[in-house]
Amino acid sequence: MNMIIEICCDGFGKALSACEAGADRIELCQELPIGGTTPPHDTIREVVGALNIPVNVLIRPRGGDFVYSHSEVGQILDDIRFCGELRENGRRVNGVVFGALLRDGSVDADATRKMVREAHRQGLSTTFHRAIDESADIFSSLQAIMDIGGIDRILTSGGASDAYSGRQTIAEMVAKAAGRISIMAGCGVTAANATAIAAATGIHEIHGSRLEIISAMKSEQASST
Repeated sequence: MNMIIEICCDGFGKALSACEAGADRIELCQELPIGGTTPPHDTIREVVGALNIPVNVLIRPRGGDFVYSHSEVGQILDDIRFCGELRENGRRVNGVVFGALLRDGSVDADATRKMVREAHRQGLSTTFHRAIDESADIFSSLQAIMDIGGIDRILTSGGASDAYSGRQTIAEMVAKAAGRISIMAGCGVTAANATAIAAATGIHEIHGSRLEIISAMKSEQASST
């Protein structure tokens, strides 16, 4: 199976460059220094209208923790709805990226179900983001996310500071997921370590912000065929 290479982009210019470089998909966000937040609606519209590859949009109303108030969950749902309803140059958002925790570090199943339901109403793909890496127990959180259902993938560093350091845990997550949900490695992925992460974990999707990942992974794929 070919690796899906997703590039994290914090604006139109980066998104266009990622598309031209051969990315399979992008995650669109802003404010990367604080882990990313929801990009402005005008930016979403501009990027979706211009790119001919899938665009997933990060839905995160603020930096900091992933424990959201009732009003913040409402804002997340509104942003998911906007993404689902958007049409620009005959194109639409492919998916949304979200996640929520409770104060005890477990997955906020109630809030997450609401997000999944709204995404499905809008026909959007779903990714549970790196909130899982901040959870109290990454394997319990993995099981909770699978039990909620309707989530296509989880973006994770394996609870480590970067995906290479967390590669053993990511491999265990892939094994426990057993095909029920895709595990996508992300955080600190570079051209130098991307193929090693893929080989060590058995993932089929990888996420990073460096465009050099694309050529490194595609060269590796070409040499192995």
